[in-house]
Amino acid sequence: MPPSTPQPPVDLRSDTVTRPSPEMRRAIAEAPVGDAVLGDDPTAAELERYAAELLGKERALFFPSGVMANTAAILTLAEPGTEAVIDSTGHMLNWEENAAAQLGGVQFRAVFTRDGLLRPEDAAEAIRPVSPFLPRTSVLCLENTHNAAGGRVLRLVQLQAVAEVARERGIRVHLDGARLPNAAAATGVPMADYAAPADTVMVALSKGLGAPVGSILAGSAELMEKAWRIRRRLGGGMRQAGILAAAGLYALRNNLARLEDDHRRADALARRCARDGVAALKPQSNIVMLDLEDERLDPAALLRGLAEHGVWMTQFGPRRLRAVTHMDVDDAGIERAAAAFGEVVDALRA
Repeated sequence: MPPSTPQPPVDLRSDTVTRPSPEMRRAIAEAPVGDAVLGDDPTAAELERYAAELLGKERALFFPSGVMANTAAILTLAEPGTEAVIDSTGHMLNWEENAAAQLGGVQFRAVFTRDGLLRPEDAAEAIRPVSPFLPRTSVLCLENTHNAAGGRVLRLVQLQAVAEVARERGIRVHLDGARLPNAAAATGVPMADYAAPADTVMVALSKGLGAPVGSILAGSAELMEKAWRIRRRLGGGMRQAGILAAAGLYALRNNLARLEDDHRRADALARRCARDGVAALKPQSNIVMLDLEDERLDPAALLRGLAEHGVWMTQFGPRRLRAVTHMDVDDAGIERAAAAFGEVVDALRA
């Protein structure tokens, strides 16, 4: 008999690892293009128009990455020498190379929260009083869904309440909505409702939506005019951007509804992996956090064992593993991952 074909790995490292579907590749290949910097790439323009409509904003811009879009938002909203309030586990603070401080002279003021989600009282305490001796707070940063908190959803009523505190103090609001489509899918609340209290909002196209690259930044026409210049200054002025924008446009038009499948699979994986010595946070979206409470379960050894079974996860803390579901992992992949996790855990505890 001929040798069996090895199964592809179950890659749960992130939802950024997805590959374009045949239909998305076709959209890329057939996209009409122009020069986006000169303003005549029709596909890039249509993506920006469609994204602005979904987010309920006057204008949207297509960026190469979420880090660039988030940085451009801070540079648009805040003056050098001022301060941006953010929770202490926020993505922009911990995983974006301190870009706003380096490139825009805006420092972050980290606020400890019990679950990563800012509350009105947190914001009220963190915003500096007006004083010639203290840094001036210029912007409040929120994240939805919250990566480090296990994909938790910042509920609309809480988001609105926190934003209102900022508004009362004359502070602008930026929403890092890299996984905002997941928040909408988890709650049934439209993305535009979540985006409404924010001056600017970023949404990643290259995570659960499955595009190979790109993010959207949206806001008022006035703010986006300023952000357009900052994008170009940061090196984000793309020419025949329609080649990339076509993937994002396809993703927004076709892949929003299927996010519920990722959430269902994340819940199934968490339930299957939870056992004596392993605590699994109940997922609210597509991120599974597994806390290794049994000292015999060395995270590095567990990851190596999983890799030998063709399952890839990441370490997300001293004794925490993270798995992220996405369109390239089906029900059979979740079953393989859960079975492998159980086998490796049992072997390490033997």
